[in-house]
Amino acid sequence: MSKKKMTKKQRRRFAAWSLFAIVFTALMLPLGSQTVHWFQGTAHAQTSNAAAAVNERSNYWRAVREGAPGYSSIKGEGSGVLIASGGNAWRDAKESKAVKALPWLIVAMIAALLLYHVVHGRNRIDHELSGRKVKRWNGFERIVHWVTAISFIILAITGLSMMFGKAMLSWTIGGSPIISKAAFASWAQISLSTHNIIGPVFSIGILLMIIMWIWFNIPTWTDVKWFAQGGGLFGKAHPSAGRMNGGEKVWFWILATLGVVVCITGIVMVAPLMGWTLPEAMTGRAILQQSNLFHGILAIIWTAVALGHIYIGTAGTEGAIEGMATGYVSEEWAKQHHDLWYEKVSNRKPDPYVDPNRQPDSSFRRENQGPEYS
Repeated sequence: MSKKKMTKKQRRRFAAWSLFAIVFTALMLPLGSQTVHWFQGTAHAQTSNAAAAVNERSNYWRAVREGAPGYSSIKGEGSGVLIASGGNAWRDAKESKAVKALPWLIVAMIAALLLYHVVHGRNRIDHELSGRKVKRWNGFERIVHWVTAISFIILAITGLSMMFGKAMLSWTIGGSPIISKAAFASWAQISLSTHNIIGPVFSIGILLMIIMWIWFNIPTWTDVKWFAQGGGLFGKAHPSAGRMNGGEKVWFWILATLGVVVCITGIVMVAPLMGWTLPEAMTGRAILQQSNLFHGILAIIWTAVALGHIYIGTAGTEGAIEGMATGYVSEEWAKQHHDLWYEKVSNRKPDPYVDPNRQPDSSFRRENQGPEYS
């Protein structure tokens, strides 16, 4: 005897009721057990309340943990504080799953960049190089950039070592630890000292960058169009841009906001070690704890974003690194990536610089007639 098949409507109804039954059961089972405990707990409620009223010591320490003042021999900050609960909150935040998962943001960025490079490849210059150059960065700008960039890399390595280096102690190969406790202790001390010395140098570099380049990073409607076309990262489109394109402007404002917070919190933490005097509002145990937490979290996010900036400026874009290495970029690169800036500088006083290692291509047609530009 053949069974009657369920219609689509019946199957959907059956699935819906099944899902409802699962959810209802999942909710009712815990509630049912809670009801049993409630009946048992009711019998002891009056006794427990009476005991709490009598046990003054429990009430006292409960109040202390909530911040009630008492007597202590400490003078100044912390006077009268018997238990500094803020330290426990700071420790719990640092040890939370969310903070411990932050390094995966860096891993995700590396994976995304590798995938993009494998699938899309390098963004190359469309036209053959003629050997003509355009001056993009002066010597001072390049010095500030490279000092800050190298400092950033050192700070990222040492900072991540201090935040998550302990995890390496549990890594083993063939039953043997990758790094011993003694070796890690030495590296941690080196990382701490290096971080504290390089940090102020890096902060000065960030300040100089903001002063030098803020005038070129004011958002415009051209930047909106640049993002709408994917910034030239996909396809063959080359959206218009001034001296700084939309992506560079976003990077600049991350540096000028999030980066400044990282620098300030770092200075707050290193000031007591260096003997620096800061305003009273920037001192104190609570401020140090908050600075430490914000410094670490924002620095990891900044590092992840910086990887994208580094990739685009080196392996991701042909001719980009040349500008910051020598101060000059090829005329073809300038036209392709920063056409509005190129048109502006092409009307300035000519610069006769031509790459001595490459002869100009006589077949190359220039869109703007004239000598070289700076």
